[in-house]
Amino acid sequence: MEFEEYLKSKKIDAGAFKKGDVLRYQEWNGLFETMHPESFTAHKKFLINEIRRRYLLKED
Repeated sequence: MEFEEYLKSKKIDAGAFKKGDVLRYQEWNGLFETMHPESFTAHKKFLINEIRRRYLLKED
C-alpha cells in the first residue's frame, strides 16, 4: 500500500496535507515506508485524527 492510498483510506486529502504541512508529510511518508499500515495507525492514532480534521478528503 502506498502512503497516498493509506491517507485516502483514512479520509485525508493527501494533496492538501502535502501542501499544508510539508515537513510532517515527508516525515510520515518516510516512516510509513518502514512500517506496516496497522503499526503506523497505532503509532500515530491521535495525530491522524488531528490531520483528518485539518485536511478532510471531500467525497465525490
